[in-house]
Formats: sequence, structure tokens, C-alpha cells
Amino acid sequence: MSSDCHVTSQTLELARWRLNGYLCGSFKQPGSIMTKLKSICVYCGASDAVSPGYIALAEELGRELARQDIRLVYGGGGVGLMGACARAAHESAGEVLGIMPRFLLQKERIFEDVEHRIVEDMHTRKQMMFDESDAFIVLPGGIGTLEEAVEILSWARLGLHAKPMAFLDEDGFWEPFFDLMEKIIEGGFTPESFRSLLVHSDSPQTAISALTDRMIVLDA
Repeated sequence: MSSDCHVTSQTLELARWRLNGYLCGSFKQPGSIMTKLKSICVYCGASDAVSPGYIALAEELGRELARQDIRLVYGGGGVGLMGACARAAHESAGEVLGIMPRFLLQKERIFEDVEHRIVEDMHTRKQMMFDESDAFIVLPGGIGTLEEAVEILSWARLGLHAKPMAFLDEDGFWEPFFDLMEKIIEGGFTPESFRSLLVHSDSPQTAISALTDRMIVLDA
């Protein structure tokens, strides 16, 4: 997994300032204001062979993003949780941006009813999804979903950004991941303050609320 992330020096300075606030457990600093989330990137599975409950949760998230006027940024597919979330957002008059590498066009069947961008490789897709988003929500998914989420957390750990992330499930799907993170922290491989970057939510509303609480920008 690559830890490359192209950011400007100004963005990096702001990210480090915000990240310091996260790790210190203090989000409201002098000269800061809360800001509205404009775009959320959703990482999730692209398989249709999953429990209907996971599809329903993805649909609920899509509708909630549209209701709150937050653009959905996602992997572009029309299958699995990806397609369910995008269709629900689109049908609820929400804004959607799909980003897909060319080699996945047949496998993940791009959802053509929304704005989409075709890129040449996975690295470009991940970078563009990062650049177009203010925060991240991770729905249940497979190894690709996990890899994307962990890479974003790795970038945050390195101080490259401070965009917040929430893991969303209704059945404890992500509990083993949080158990693993506790082992990593308890083992001294990651500081205890890293817990501030990890949000585990059981509804789209609480996930978005938690992300909003962590969105801080400097006064202009």
C-alpha cells in the first residue's frame, strides 16, 4: 500500500494544525470555525452477493447525504453497496460523482445516470476521490474497501491531512477492525491519541454528525 499523497504546502500546514487539534482532543481552537461538509467520499463493497441489510444501509446513507445537500463521491460502480448508495442519492435529487479506472468498467458497471470520471489507474482514482472529498464514510466491504480506508488513516497518521473518517454499520461489522486498532494502540505501535481519528457509527445521521463535529477550518 502506497503512502503517497500530493498536497500543497498550504494544505499540509492547515492539515497539521487541524490534526494536532484532533490528537489533543480539542477541536475548537482560537481562530477556528465550524464548516459545513460539502462532499463525503463513501468507501464500500461492490458485490451484489451480500445481505440485503447492507444494501439497505447503503441506500439509507445515499438518501441522507442528498437530504443534507452533501455530494456523494464514490467509486463509480453500479453494483453492490456502491450502486445502491449512488442510486438512492441520485433518486433523492442528490449530487453524485463517480470515479472509476478504465479497467473496471465492465466488472463494476459504471452508473451512467450521474456525473462520472474515467481515469487510467487505481492510484489516480484514489487520489481524485481524496481530493474531491471533505470527509469519508466506510460502509461494509471487502479487502478493497479496507485497503482504501486504512490508506487514508495512514496518511492522517503521517500528518498529510486531517479529513475525518467514520465507519458505519448496523450489525457490528467493523467491530473486529476496532478491536485490532485497540491491539495496535495497546502494543505501542500507534499513540493512544489516534483513537480520536476513529469514529464508529450505527446510522448515517450519527456518522455525518460525527464528521461535521470534526470539520474545522481557520478563519479567513
